[in-house]
Amino acid sequence: MKCLAILLAFVAFSECLVRVPIWKGEKLRDTLRQKHLLGSLLQEHHYDISTKYTKRSPVVFNSGQLADEPLLNYLDAQYYGTIYIGTPPQEFIVLFDTGSSNLWVPSVSCKSAACKNHHRFNPSLSSTFKSTKQSMAIWYGTGNMFGVLGYDTVKMSSFIDTNQPFGLSTVEPGNVFTYAKFDGILGLAYPTISVDQATPVFDNLMKEGLVQQDLFSVYLSKEATGSMITFGGIDHSYYTGSINWIPVTSQTYWQISMDSVLVNGKEVACNGGCQAIVDTGTSLLAGPPSGISSILKAIGVNPQQPVINCSNLSNLPDIVFVINGIHHPLPPAAYTAPIVPGYCSTGLQAIGQESWILGDVFIREYYTIFDRGNNQVGMAKAI
Repeated sequence: MKCLAILLAFVAFSECLVRVPIWKGEKLRDTLRQKHLLGSLLQEHHYDISTKYTKRSPVVFNSGQLADEPLLNYLDAQYYGTIYIGTPPQEFIVLFDTGSSNLWVPSVSCKSAACKNHHRFNPSLSSTFKSTKQSMAIWYGTGNMFGVLGYDTVKMSSFIDTNQPFGLSTVEPGNVFTYAKFDGILGLAYPTISVDQATPVFDNLMKEGLVQQDLFSVYLSKEATGSMITFGGIDHSYYTGSINWIPVTSQTYWQISMDSVLVNGKEVACNGGCQAIVDTGTSLLAGPPSGISSILKAIGVNPQQPVINCSNLSNLPDIVFVINGIHHPLPPAAYTAPIVPGYCSTGLQAIGQESWILGDVFIREYYTIFDRGNNQVGMAKAI
């Protein structure tokens, strides 16, 4: 699981588990902190989640439900929503992460700075909490948590998930989660990568027959509000055209095959095909160093200094990701963002692995459906 506020737009506070290490921009955060700018920027852009939206009433069907979970967008870097744990319910803000599978939140036993800055679960206040005293540790690309496993009732949107296993962090080392807008993480990947084999939330919803269809759909807006996860169905108002369905190639992360990456009609990366992970918990679009370098060169950007004059964006080409035979272009406005007046940076990042990560930079352009019932991912042009 990144000096202007817009710089934080590419900070990813939660990404894939350590099996898929992802850059989180620690160097930039350190620079901001050293210049005494980080705290003021975070305060300046603080959102009160309780005042930003109201939930829409769920649509109830004869078998299961279709329910919306509104998300807030913090500088295009974090998309998060509200859940409730325990009886009576305790409120938590979580990042909905398709790049991991565990649910965890801070506990009152945690004294780390990251925990003190966030809501903490108090087991003694919940009449339905069950303790296991089983220790657990979750490692992300950068950052990790140590804690214990417990069981309790989880309310997410209109769903009430009883006897849900979740982590209660007792230590959150470092500063990775300290300034995050969310308290914890709700993983939406396959149970095969769940730490301690804890059943993921969506798997419990499916097992209990609470969702109309065994899938969920994600729309990520560029605005502070308006993003949405729809559990149990597809909201056709969020996309145009047809849906491209791609088989999942590994039931671990949401991994699919990608045919190639094109710039100006020429294959510049993913030559002959490659694997990609569709990950809401990664803010950037990441790939192997050679592939990212080739893309940057093809769009006319120096890989060593990937800074662009914002006034020249209209002259840059689209980056086209060919997936299951369908072209998915990313226009310059989608793969760049301003960093200082007049200058933009790309949302592309090299990582030390062969798989690609289609993070929020990509998902904002393509409404994405994660279909567990058929083990496939659907993509359609977002509105």
